[in-house]
Amino acid sequence: MSSDDLERRYRRLLAVYPWQHRRVYEDEMLAVLLAGARPGQRRPGAAEVRDLVGAGLRARLRVGARGFTEPSWADAATVTGLLVGVVLLAFAGKALLNQVIHPGLPPGYAPSGPDLVDWLRVAGWAGVCAAVLLGWRWAAAGLAWAGVLGWGALVAPRTGDNPTYVVDTLPQFALAVVAAAALTVPAPRRRAIALLGVRRLLALVLGPAAMVALLVTNRVTSPTFDFGGGVSYQFFYGIEASSELVLWLYVAGLAVAALAMVIAVATLTAEVRRRIVVMLLPVAALALVIDNALAGWATSTMYMGHTIPLVPAQWAMLVLVAPVTFLAGALLVRRREETLRMVALGRNADREQPTGQ
Repeated sequence: MSSDDLERRYRRLLAVYPWQHRRVYEDEMLAVLLAGARPGQRRPGAAEVRDLVGAGLRARLRVGARGFTEPSWADAATVTGLLVGVVLLAFAGKALLNQVIHPGLPPGYAPSGPDLVDWLRVAGWAGVCAAVLLGWRWAAAGLAWAGVLGWGALVAPRTGDNPTYVVDTLPQFALAVVAAAALTVPAPRRRAIALLGVRRLLALVLGPAAMVALLVTNRVTSPTFDFGGGVSYQFFYGIEASSELVLWLYVAGLAVAALAMVIAVATLTAEVRRRIVVMLLPVAALALVIDNALAGWATSTMYMGHTIPLVPAQWAMLVLVAPVTFLAGALLVRRREETLRMVALGRNADREQPTGQ
């Protein structure tokens, strides 16, 4: 009975190894472990547990690393790098135009105008997008990583005196990291154009530009600010208009531009589409955590009149949510595709099996 208990516990430890490894070597490894066991031994020794778990985890990491070298990951990274670069260019352009265009505000309330950082953000992300389209992958990756480092140099030092500003900019920082990491993945020259084609490329490039144009137009044509309170207007998530019809026309235009981008990505192959979603999910998860888990902290900081620092557990949550979400998404994609592959093999075997005996 003790031998059966020991064998069962060894099998549980061997489950740490990838199933491909276990399929080939599990019986042999189990035989060696049982042969080396002491008479009457019922549990693996501490050294055996450490060695087996460590080797199993290293094997899983090697298998996982090989999975990321698949062509579908490189294709998804190319499209994601361009998509995120265009979105960040739109954010930078909108922020710069907000500093330039401020109709209806009295001089004392108007912004002071764009500074050098605003112009560098626009130029940097425009350079990233142009480099991707021209096939200059290393230039695109270098500019994207420069944007990441720029955030670290300019924003991160404000963690102590203005943590709410730092936390609010984290989703854009995460997008910059995604773009830089995606563009660092080796890919054939001008692969983005070959994958997307003209129509998808125009949708991804012009969609954000159209959204910025609509928002800037709304800003210029919105009802004039009046301290006397005599102006009537409709308001919806930052969009202002003098009538409900005009308001919903703006909303419809934004929705059409966003839908065009979604369709451009959705019409790619399933393998590439799944991996693009996995690459973008960490940003969505981070934004969700900030909007929900930290909503009370942000409100308290706003009304308390002084800075409320985040506790280590909150910082850990902000740091870990993105990589954990990415790894979980990659694992789910791999499992789904392995399941689909096994189903396809079973169907092919059924077709090849003789019908009559």
